[in-house]
Formats: sequence, C-alpha cells, structure tokens
Amino acid sequence: MSRSFTTHNPATGETLATWPLLTDADWSAALAGAVAAQQEWRDIPLSERAAILQRIAQSLRDDGEPLARQMTAEMGKPLAESRGEVRKSAWVCEHYAEHAGEMLAPATVQAAAPDNQVRFDPLGVVLSVMPWNFPVWQVLRFAAPAWMAGNAVLMKHAPHTFGTAHRLAELCHAAGLPPGLLVDLRIDVDQVAAVVADRRVSAVTLTGSDRAGRAVASQAGRHLKKCVLELGGSDAFIVLADADIDAAVAAGVASRVLNSGQSCIAAKRFFVEDSVYDTFLDRFIRSMRALEVGDPTAANTQVGPLARPDLRATLHAQVTESVAAGATLELGGHPLDRRGAFYAPTVLTDIPDGCPADVDELFGPVAAVWKVRDAEEAIARANRSRFGLSSSLWTRDRARAAALAARIDAGGVFVNQFSYSDPRLPFGGIKDSGYGRELGLFGIREFVNIKTVSIA
Repeated sequence: MSRSFTTHNPATGETLATWPLLTDADWSAALAGAVAAQQEWRDIPLSERAAILQRIAQSLRDDGEPLARQMTAEMGKPLAESRGEVRKSAWVCEHYAEHAGEMLAPATVQAAAPDNQVRFDPLGVVLSVMPWNFPVWQVLRFAAPAWMAGNAVLMKHAPHTFGTAHRLAELCHAAGLPPGLLVDLRIDVDQVAAVVADRRVSAVTLTGSDRAGRAVASQAGRHLKKCVLELGGSDAFIVLADADIDAAVAAGVASRVLNSGQSCIAAKRFFVEDSVYDTFLDRFIRSMRALEVGDPTAANTQVGPLARPDLRATLHAQVTESVAAGATLELGGHPLDRRGAFYAPTVLTDIPDGCPADVDELFGPVAAVWKVRDAEEAIARANRSRFGLSSSLWTRDRARAAALAARIDAGGVFVNQFSYSDPRLPFGGIKDSGYGRELGLFGIREFVNIKTVSIA
C-alpha cells in the first residue's frame, strides 16, 4: 500500500498538497542513479562544476520568487526572510564556485619520500537529512561544497517542506545540474535507517534536533559512515556593563525572532550584567512588545506562525512549566487567539534552575533573561548548557572580548553582533549541538577522502 504526506499552511490551516512517498524499490533505483551520476561527475573539471553552480546561483536570483513563496506557504517564514534565504543560498553557490579550486588543491608535504601530496578526493553519494526551518539554505550550504568536491547528494527533506524540496530540485536541474546529483528522496523517517545502511551511501549529514542526531549518528556509526551533525542550540547572549545597550537590544530582539524564533543559532538565553540589567530589560520588553505578528506574506510582518500546531503546543508547555517552576512572565506567554499556529512574543525572567527555559531549547519567539553579577557568572551560566552551537558577547573592550571568547564553550562567538552563518566561516557546534563543520574551508573538506600520495 502506497503512503503519502499532506502539507498544510501553518498561517491558515489550509491543505497545500499531498505527496506520495517513495517505496523502498523507488529509493533504491534513485540511489543507483546517483551512484552512476557521481561516477561521471567526479571526472568533470572543477571549472565545469563551478559554471553549473554559477548558473544555479543566477537562477535563484532571477527565478527564486516561487521558491520563496513556497517556503512561506509551507512553514510560515515571513516572505521577506524567505526571499533573503533564497539570495543567501545563491551566495553560497557562488562562493564555492569561485573558491573550491583553491580549497581542494593538492597540498605538498615534506616527508621521507621526495614527492608527497595530500589530495582531496570525493567520497561518493552523501545522504542529507534536512530540516524545515531553512529549507533551501540548509540544503545548499551542504550541497554546494559537496558538489564542488565531486559528490552526489540525496536530499531527504522534512515532510512539511516537500514542496520546497521539489521546487529546489527542479530549479537546480533546470540550471544544468546533471540528473542524479540532487535526488529528492521523498521518504519517511522509518526508511532512513535502510538508506544509511546501504553500501552505496558513503556518508551522512543531518541538521535537526539532538534526538534525531543521536538516531542518525547511531545508524551511521553502526555502518562506519562519516557523519556531520548540526543540531539544536540554546545560544547565550551576554551583555556586559560597558556594552552599547541600544545595539544589544536591537540585535537581541532580531536574533530571537528570526524565522519566528525557529532558528537553532538564535539568541535564546540572555545574561545581562546587573548594573545595566534594568535598562536592557525595559528596552528589550518594549521592543518585543512592538513586533508585528501576523500574515507572513504581508510586507510589515516581523513574526509569522510557528511551522506546525504541535510545535506551538510544545513551546507553550515549556513556557507554562517554566512559569510554574517560578519564572516571571514579563510579556506574552500564550498562543494568539487567531487562526494559525501563532505564538505571542514572550519574555521570561527569574529563571529557576532545571526548568525548560533553563535547560531546553525554546524553538519560538521566547526569550529567557538572567541578571548576573559579572562576566564570570555569565560565562559560567552560558557554559552550563548541554548545547554549544554559538554565542554572542557584547562589550566595547575588544581585548577583553577576545580573552572571554576563548572561554565560551560553543562553536562560535560573535562579538557585538548576533550569531549568523556565512559561506566564508565554518559553522557547527559542540556538546549536544553536534559535531563536524559546514561552510568555509572546513565544510568542503568534511566529505572528501583526505588521501596521502607518497612517491619514492
């Protein structure tokens, strides 16, 4: 019996489409096509691969509006942000088209033999398990370097962004990407383990929750497959007494409600030095209260719905449990009384140890704010989290910032700016936020065979 998945608009509840899932025979045949395509692709000169990526980038810039609108319809991202995601995805394709040659150039090493090289050869077919919150960017930030390195990509996307995945695959192939190099692997979660186990799959990458990461890492480890995991985060946002408070407030609010609060790298836990705490909190609450929540297709909307009603229910349960444990509700704290999965921008203070706002990732427009004595307490509290994706530090003292950044347990520290991803910089986390890196030089070298060739 065939299976299918129906997508819905989280802002209106309307049904969008029903997508048939691939059978095991279907995905196996698609994988065979990817293997064949990769065997040809690995021998195509880098300059030709780069030309195709440049055409994909141009198509995203010229013809990306339907893709942006599909994202907004399927997961509720404000349309302006969807358009920005499409533009950023074009940038990552351009970046690797321009720089992969130098990143993948063989390195000469002095050793016992007179001629020693380190080569960066492709691994083969890489399975990507992708999330719904940045459904174009998170595919292409992995796929662009993987393609330039000579690999093929299986894209197992989140079910309620199947339409976005389909449009993205169509766009890439129309721009000249050979068939088989981006396989839209429309399968259910219970089929993933068999794909990971298949000997034709060389490696796996996943962006998602730590629960999903543990499951896929376990499967990859059982079959000795290379694995990169970009998992959840509960990023610290540290504001010291000498910070530019207005800039910190503006950046903190923008970061917390990016993608309607559904970003793994968003600021979530705010640690503010006591001498500026009252000023920061007052301005922060006023800014959160002023946010425009509503129709994600409207030009003035800053916060759209959460991606699914069950995600809103989970977030509300976390807020309710935190308040019951003793947290103070300064703003919001409730679903909005309207059609769609909307949640009010929310601010919590006086966070008790061990409650959800303290230890879990809050995936929605909810900020948890602590008053701390000094930088020492801020870093101690920041590092106490089981997550370690990124962080933000606010101080006018650049030398002090550099010293403190070395002590923050996270994959990134952004000083006087909120955390973000950039094709030129490595991106990833530690602890329960995963391992491995995407983007930059380190990202393109995750899915290659680092091969020593020594000639006597």
